[in-house]
Formats: sequence, structure tokens, C-alpha cells
Amino acid sequence: MNPTTTNPRLLSLDAFRGFIMLLMASSGFGIVQMAAAHPGSIWEFIQPQFAHQAWQGCSLWDLIQPSFMFMVGMSVPFSYAKRREHGQSFFGIAWHALTRSILLVALGVMLATHSTDKHTVFLFTNVLAQIGLGYFLLFLLTRLGWEYLLAWIILILVGYTWFFIHHPLPSPEELSAIAGMKGTEQAILPGFAGHWDIHTNAAAAFDRWFLNQLPQAQPFVYNPGGYQTLNCIPALATMLLGALTGCFLMRSQKTDKGKWAALLIMGLVLVIIGTGLDLKVLPVVGAQLDQYTLLPVVKRIWTPSWVILSGGWVLILLSFFYGLVELLGMRRLVFPLVVVGMNSIVIYLLHSLCAGWIRDNLHKHLPDSAFPAYWTPVIERCGVLFVLWLICWWLYKQKAFLKL
Repeated sequence: MNPTTTNPRLLSLDAFRGFIMLLMASSGFGIVQMAAAHPGSIWEFIQPQFAHQAWQGCSLWDLIQPSFMFMVGMSVPFSYAKRREHGQSFFGIAWHALTRSILLVALGVMLATHSTDKHTVFLFTNVLAQIGLGYFLLFLLTRLGWEYLLAWIILILVGYTWFFIHHPLPSPEELSAIAGMKGTEQAILPGFAGHWDIHTNAAAAFDRWFLNQLPQAQPFVYNPGGYQTLNCIPALATMLLGALTGCFLMRSQKTDKGKWAALLIMGLVLVIIGTGLDLKVLPVVGAQLDQYTLLPVVKRIWTPSWVILSGGWVLILLSFFYGLVELLGMRRLVFPLVVVGMNSIVIYLLHSLCAGWIRDNLHKHLPDSAFPAYWTPVIERCGVLFVLWLICWWLYKQKAFLKL
């Protein structure tokens, strides 16, 4: 996408995307491994921000996927306007969106199938598959006005909440049956919040039916991490929130300062709402005074409160990069991020497929002194990250950008 006078490329979006992709490709900078090796140290203090929450809650690491999906939605209005400027018809653009959806789902399934698997593993919880499942509908809805986008976001969040609430709470027998399954240690929620328990929620029940309709090496029972195929529905709300933001930035007559303030204020509002939904409160009726959560924040099943809370944090992060680039003009400062942001699919695939190979070759070709025992986890991951960044930088210099 080349800059034009009518629809210039939003460099702050590329910088933000690059930051998120570098964070993902860092594999946590080895901080989790350092914390495990050095209990009681500063590493243990910061480690929770570089690991996924076991179930309920939010960390910096949890914000990687919603940030990426938000930016997918945010880029659609810009991409559609650019293609229309170049004379493409609606049906031509729609065909591109449909083929992109199919390719993303196929890539997600490919990444879910490991070299040790003898058959295709049909799982759709990978971020690429999740984007692909909702991308074509995202494209169609983005053509509508902002009122329709907002209405669809609300409809998805309310409808998905209803879907979970109307699934029966787990019985004592069901809770006993899943007690030995991976992931249940910190994921059993009390009372009303039990509708969003791991392995017994509505989306988990759907997967036990749906995934077993597909060819499987062995019957699907549960996902160890609790991730579900139907996450793509509330994740579509995250992408629509991004599309709504993209339409605002592209069409609003506000100054850059006004747009920056709007992003920041809306982000803060959503964080407050999402946090409020996740707070433990006392029941209004009933004799029991046990506290319960109205709508828990759970990234692994993309609860509606997670959509709201993570959307707020993403807007706050976006406002930081928007202010840095569009207001302060610090384009050179964010250049290392931009070269990655413009080839986000490349670094995602390379990290998924080649990170271990790059790490092994660093050990093979560098002296042992390059890997001091204390710092080895950090150096390994930073080394892999630097190699991946060099590849993106070389592709940027060649003006080679992978687009689906």
C-alpha cells in the first residue's frame, strides 16, 4: 500500500503492529525461565507480565493476540479505500477478502499440525485461524456506517454472554470428571461465574461435538489450554472495534491531537468497564454472602468482558504510538518497529516455524562464551529476535512485503 494524498499510510499503526510482533517473537525474553531459575529475584516479580494468565485475569503477554486482531480490523477500512481508489470493484475486493479468510484458516491448521503428527490436526484456535474465521464477515460489516459496527459489537457481546449463561452450570460429577485434566488447577470459578469454567463451558461443549465431525487421529476430548473454536465470534467483536477505530481515524475531521485524546479517553473508559465486570461483587438477592464475578475476564475463551478490557488496553497502547508518531513526528525513532509491522505475517510464520532452528544454529556457530550460564535464556531469545528482525529489515530494504 503506497502513500497517497487522499489516504496516507498510518505509520503509527505500523509501529504499533511492529511492537506487538516483536514482543511476540521475543518469547518473553526468557524472563519466565529466569524467574524459574532464580526464585525471589526481580525476574520472579516481573514474570507474570510475560506469561499467559492461567485463566481469569490479564497480563501484558495476554494483550498480544487482541492487539494483533484489533489491528487487523483497523487496517480494513484503509485497505478497502485504497483498493477502491485503484479502481477495484466491490466483488473483486470481496473475492480477495474471501480467499484471504480461507488462506488464514489453512495456515492456522498447518501450524497446529506438528512434524510428529501423522495426520492433519483440525484445530482452529491459532490466531491466524481465528482471524480467518471472522475476516470475511469483518470485511462486509466494515462497509457499513459506524452505527452498524457499534450495533454488531454490542449484539455479539450480548448474544455470546447469553449463549454461555444458558449452558448449564457444571454439576459436581462434571467437575470431578475434569479434575485430572490439564488447566483445571486455577480455572474453576465459583457460583454464577462457573458458566465460564474451563472444559465445561458452552464453547467447550461445542468443540466436543464439532471437532469430532472432522477427521481426527483420535477423538477430541478437550483443549489443554481451554482455548475454543468459537472464540472467533467474540474475537470478531475485537476486530470490529479495530475497524470502528480505523473508520474514526480515517474519516474524522478532528485534529491529530483530538484523535489522540479520543483514543486515550475511550481506552480508559473501556478498561474501567471491563475491570468492573470482572470485580467480585455481593449478590443482590439470596441469603448467601459469597462473592461472585458478574462476567469474568478470561482471555482463553475470549469472554465479552475480555473483549472490553483488552480493547481498552489496546486503545491506550495505540494512543501512545499515535501520539509519538502523528503528534510528535518521531518517525525515525519507530523505524525499527515499522520494518517489522509492515511484514507481520512473515515474522509470525518465521517465529512459529524457525525459532528453535535459529536458536540451535546460534549455539552451533557462536562460541560458548557468548552464552554465559546465568544469562543463557535471555541471550538465546534476544538472539533469535535479532535474526528475525534482520530478515524483516532486509525484506523492507528490498520492498518485499508478504500480503495475503
